[in-house]
Amino acid sequence: DVRLEESGGGLVQPGGSLRLSCAASGFSFSGYHMSWVRQEPGKGLEWVAAIFSDGSTVYSNSVKDRFTISRDNGKSTLYLQMNSVKPEDTAMYYCAARSGPPALFRYLDPSSYDYWGQGTQVTVSS
Repeated sequence: DVRLEESGGGLVQPGGSLRLSCAASGFSFSGYHMSWVRQEPGKGLEWVAAIFSDGSTVYSNSVKDRFTISRDNGKSTLYLQMNSVKPEDTAMYYCAARSGPPALFRYLDPSSYDYWGQGTQVTVSS
């Protein structure tokens, strides 16, 4: 069975750091493009960052220079290092996977993903 399991969420103070993990199983992780997507209560999905199967990365303007997306294909795990967090980073964070050619990876479109995890909650508050 395909599975994406996020972990690492929790309560963190503004300006602090947190690292999220997403453990993948049941599919060939190294061949998939991956993203982190978040959702605040009562709001829509917001794409955060993407990493292509070749390791190249893209970030939303709201997290650029603060968050780092990475992957360990040997461990089939995706990461999101969150630094200098702000209260507006509070959300449920999901990882998502998409197969196919890089040119067709529409990372901004939630409907384009093949698989999703269940999410991990991040709360930024003093």
